Amino acid sequence: MKEMPKDVETEAYVGIAGPVAGSVAALACYALAREFDSRLLLALAYAGCFLNLFNLIPVSPLDGGRITAIVSPRLWLLGVPVLAAAFFWRPSPILILVAILALPQLKAAWNWDALAPANQHYYAVSNEDKFTYGVFYLALIVFLSLMVHGLHTELGPAH
Repeated sequence: MKEMPKDVETEAYVGIAGPVAGSVAALACYALAREFDSRLLLALAYAGCFLNLFNLIPVSPLDGGRITAIVSPRLWLLGVPVLAAAFFWRPSPILILVAILALPQLKAAWNWDALAPANQHYYAVSNEDKFTYGVFYLALIVFLSLMVHGLHTELGPAH
């Protein structure tokens, strides 16, 4: 995004569009892998599901941070242990870069004041919308987690 959206609902909508489109593409690869008995397409489906699942970690600048902001920016703080666990499981410079880029947003989440006038305007959204985005976000995480696990198991160890 070149500029901030006008409100948190627009940000959440844009944020969830990427993982949904990516998940649809990964499912298309999965369907084609089944149709043509292709391990390459199965591996592409796995990579697509894994990348979309990673992108749902609730820290900004990832899409998960954009989506969870509609519920509460404080949810960004949950992304810290997820990033730390991912780093200790598989150290990567990309995870360090994401953590550095997330620092300003994490500071904002730590100091979050829902009563600040700017926050009241930007984050003004109904509880129904918060619930809808929250449920859809969690459902996407569960779905992608199951797909990643299933595809990883099916692909087996690398030869």
